Amino acid sequence: MSETLETSSRLAAGSGAIRLTTPTGLQANAELSRRRRVVIILNVVTWLAMMWTAARVLGAGGWTAVDIILFLCFAAGTPWTVLGFWNALIGLWLLHFHKDPMAEVAPYAAAGDDPAPLKIKTAILMTLRNEDPDRAILRLRTVKAGLDATGEGHTFSYFVLSDTNDPEVAVAEDQAIAAWRAGDADRDRITYRRRTDNTGYKAGNVRDFCERWGKDYELMLPLDADSLMSGVAIVRLVRMMQAHPRIGILQSLVVGMPSSSAFARIFQFGMRHGMRSYTMGQAWWVGDCGPFWGHNAVVRIKPFFEDCDLPILPGKPPLGGHVLSHDQVEATFMRRAGYEVRVLPVENDSWEENPPTMLDFAKRDVRWCQGNMQYLKLLDTPGLYPMSRFQLVWAILMFVGIPAWTLMIALLPVAAWEARTIANFPVSLAIGLYIAFFTMYLMPKIAGLIDVVLTKGGIARYGGPVRFVVGAVVELVFSFLQGAVSTIRTSIFMIGLAFGKSVVWGGQSRDAYGISWRTAVESLWPQTLFGIVVCGLLLMVSPPVFWWSLPLTAGYLLAIPFAVMTASPSLGRWFKKLGLCGIPEDFSEPAEIKAVLR
Repeated sequence: MSETLETSSRLAAGSGAIRLTTPTGLQANAELSRRRRVVIILNVVTWLAMMWTAARVLGAGGWTAVDIILFLCFAAGTPWTVLGFWNALIGLWLLHFHKDPMAEVAPYAAAGDDPAPLKIKTAILMTLRNEDPDRAILRLRTVKAGLDATGEGHTFSYFVLSDTNDPEVAVAEDQAIAAWRAGDADRDRITYRRRTDNTGYKAGNVRDFCERWGKDYELMLPLDADSLMSGVAIVRLVRMMQAHPRIGILQSLVVGMPSSSAFARIFQFGMRHGMRSYTMGQAWWVGDCGPFWGHNAVVRIKPFFEDCDLPILPGKPPLGGHVLSHDQVEATFMRRAGYEVRVLPVENDSWEENPPTMLDFAKRDVRWCQGNMQYLKLLDTPGLYPMSRFQLVWAILMFVGIPAWTLMIALLPVAAWEARTIANFPVSLAIGLYIAFFTMYLMPKIAGLIDVVLTKGGIARYGGPVRFVVGAVVELVFSFLQGAVSTIRTSIFMIGLAFGKSVVWGGQSRDAYGISWRTAVESLWPQTLFGIVVCGLLLMVSPPVFWWSLPLTAGYLLAIPFAVMTASPSLGRWFKKLGLCGIPEDFSEPAEIKAVLR
């Protein structure tokens, strides 16, 4: 696709001066605007149709206070589902019913196959905070070995940026780095730095690198402690950045690594096939205002340092102070500076590890929740593109919808009680709305499964048809149970935010381990109690509604055994032995994964 000239004036980040830029856009503004109008129309019409149907159902027999609350909660909770539905459908259409989907969403991708030598220098960063040093450094050494094998290794340098405050871990980091440098001929391109405090958290850690070493490199590639990428994948991304200097951030799909944890295996099985069509559809209309996931991405240092400095938010924590979920804000600031933020919606040998238990997943979720809710204080930031501002709103709505759905379920027995007294209650319409909602909710998963089936050799990559079908069924049940557990935890946390409750951001669990029944009861009794009350009342008031509600409510009742079973090392080993919920790397293990999981 031919490049077009786009002229824009944006306020420089953190200042009142006007920055005039004339970036060369990879896609015509008119085309992206047309796509965005299409997506807006599809989403608004779908949402309005659902709201009209909900009004017909809830308003039957007259509006009560409970009906009004349910209607408002439904209005707040459905936009995320509707957008996911259309993203998945658009992505599926592009993948299998369009002659050249990559030309539509990634006109820069062809540059990755250019065999010309790299002419720019890139810094590979790994940020650590109280992580297992040997485990993390092994991943970085594997990345370096892969890059050296491409013949372009001399253009890369490596930085371990530590915010560790545990003295024992700090000593272990020193030893791991010393051992690496002692055995590597390129020791001059391996740097270790540990800060005495973690001001600004991970974003502050990366910014400190930019201040000290950023001028020596054009690009940087931040990695988390659990990140892994192949050398070929990194070189392809760098070549794209080299060929298109107006791309400020570029990343491909980041997928899970093989795991012996049953929880992680099931979770990433669903994510693996579900994210491809979803992200493809999203990239089609988001275009140059893509998201940033904070790691496994190539970033242009100069505009990042000059224009993506995060503000200190007014007020006290949890919503004031340093920005916690920094990546999405940095994406909006990079776009404001006139650079494009792009997602290459393909699997590109870029991996991460997922939480090994339900409790670890819930902890990560509330960290993201607090960080995303801080965006409320950034919505009026001067100079942001409308699409960038929308992304911040969308990140907020992702969590606002959770307590809305929780309140809806809590009021379900009352609504069922009121419905008993209504003559000619529109039962068929209510069932239709219920089925329509679940169809849209599940569409990213459905589209992902269809994508695998329609892709030549797709099912074989997941271990064959039997394993694929069994995995799909297990993951579907899992997603409902896991979703119920998460919603209560996040809802309680969001109430705590209003009273100043905050989370501690530290090291994360990576390896599979068991959860005792006592630990599960102590952590998940609120979910269980909520489920007993709601389901018990539904059984008393309206048994049919109780049975219809189980996809939404069973997870509350089963929260404790669900957490214990999915964390069980023996179940994880059994899943791994049989290849259940396996991802492609389980059946064809890349050299990089072999190196770090040995």
